[in-house]
Amino acid sequence: MTARLGIGSVAHLHADAYAEIMHDLDDVEFVGVADRDDGRGRDFAAEHDTAFHTRGGLLDAADGVVVCSTNADRGEWIRAAADAGVNVLSEKPLGTSAAEARELTDVCASAGVALSVAMPLRHSVPARQARERLDGLGDLTALSGANRGHFPGGWFADPERSGGGAVMDHTVHLVDLVHWLTGTRVASVYAETATRFTDAAVEDVNVLSMELEDGTPFLLDGSWSKPDEWESWGDAFLEVTGTDGVLSLDCFAQRFRVTRDEEPSGVSAVFYGTDPNRAMLERFVETIGGRGPATPGQDASEVLAVVDAAYASAAAGEPVEVDH
Repeated sequence: MTARLGIGSVAHLHADAYAEIMHDLDDVEFVGVADRDDGRGRDFAAEHDTAFHTRGGLLDAADGVVVCSTNADRGEWIRAAADAGVNVLSEKPLGTSAAEARELTDVCASAGVALSVAMPLRHSVPARQARERLDGLGDLTALSGANRGHFPGGWFADPERSGGGAVMDHTVHLVDLVHWLTGTRVASVYAETATRFTDAAVEDVNVLSMELEDGTPFLLDGSWSKPDEWESWGDAFLEVTGTDGVLSLDCFAQRFRVTRDEEPSGVSAVFYGTDPNRAMLERFVETIGGRGPATPGQDASEVLAVVDAAYASAAAGEPVEVDH
């Protein structure tokens, strides 16, 4: 059976990668895109050799839609897909607050629509290998991680369309990864945020000191702190310490470093491993056949509850308990 996939809004920078993968997947027909910006949508469709639709036309043509809108518009697209009975893979975060994420999860459940959220680190081969080995560490005593990247610019710097800066955009990846790896959620957050590298109206620096429900400390740097000349877009590291050992996880370790004169910085990175985005889209196709989501809306709402607490902590200057 061929699954018909489309992209709902091309505002998010990941839409290009998803379009290329959809063209390449077996048993997938890339039926097109829709976007509220007519010119942007038509240009994207032409660049990726696919059709441009109205939103209603796309939902009529698709079995599943990947929502790549701004954070603030995500709910509008997901509700429309649910009304049309179309399965959803939503870019992260799932809206701009945990309350919105829970509401969208309920909307999709009531409509009988599978709601998946784009958390590609769960599909990283090193992350899956780490999950298989976690029991060998004994009792967890500490976690420390980083998910630093380039400043994405555009609407990501507009608080009305993004709902926040680097905390909203980047910390969600490793918080979700820790929830998935350990089976334990973040219980409290102390957050320090600032704007140091850009003139954006949102934070580009953040350090979160957290505690899991079992008392394990978890320190995370999720800043937009990589310079434009960096060899890759960023990183995703996690070190897990237990009573019987230490596990160091690099989700993008499967890469070569290439040095050549014509590169702007002289250095670039070539990833040779299994593409987590491709694995994520392949897994999304399986929801159309009836399998449950790899990252359901409930999991994404728990991550956004941590984000909510982080912003509350940064404003208050003190630790804040997470309301799951």
